[in-house]
Amino acid sequence: MAPAPHVLIVEDEASQREILAYNLEAEGFAVSRAETGDEALTMFAETAPDIVVLDWMLPGVSGIEICRQLKRRGDAKSVPIIMLSARTEETDRVRGLETGADDYVTKPYSVAELMARVRAQLRRSRPVTVGEVLEFDGIRLDPETHRAFRESTELKLGPTEFRLLATLMEKPGRVWSREKLLDRVWGRDIYVDSRTVDVHVGRLRKALGVPAMPDPIRTVRGAGYSIG
Repeated sequence: MAPAPHVLIVEDEASQREILAYNLEAEGFAVSRAETGDEALTMFAETAPDIVVLDWMLPGVSGIEICRQLKRRGDAKSVPIIMLSARTEETDRVRGLETGADDYVTKPYSVAELMARVRAQLRRSRPVTVGEVLEFDGIRLDPETHRAFRESTELKLGPTEFRLLATLMEKPGRVWSREKLLDRVWGRDIYVDSRTVDVHVGRLRKALGVPAMPDPIRTVRGAGYSIG
């Protein structure tokens, strides 16, 4: 499987922040924490999270403004943001969603419900992390059984090639830089030379080489790789 999905919590109340972190980590998520909006923007750039849980009321820059800034960034547009707020009026919910939040949860909230909402957003943005079967152009990948097929032929993939294929299939057509693939496939805490990506892409291409079928992996010169 790919590395655990990474959640960035942006919450200035220490007790709330730690409760969220504890429950997310217990569910197998990797967690980063930020107390302020400025810290959140810096940490987002450094950790490239898969989802952001963002409090509206923050010291300094508000959560609404952080949401607006993130959704303007090319590397953040597809990252789900769940807004947390004590504001319960419909107009506040609408404002949060119109700013770019993908979901809006009012305080006090049920931790179990919030965990479910996090998983629901990841099912849309990173389906392989929640066990969803991926299919694209005759290729089928099942993260639960750790098996992949191209048409009726089962593919012989090593663990790294399996994670690499899963990453590419989650977003067909997206061009992944070597650096992004290193973060997603090998993990952020492991140092691997970027040329290693080329080696494993070559192995994946070989594994996908079913007779009479084209190579589904596209090399984009100076940018990286995509499938489809």
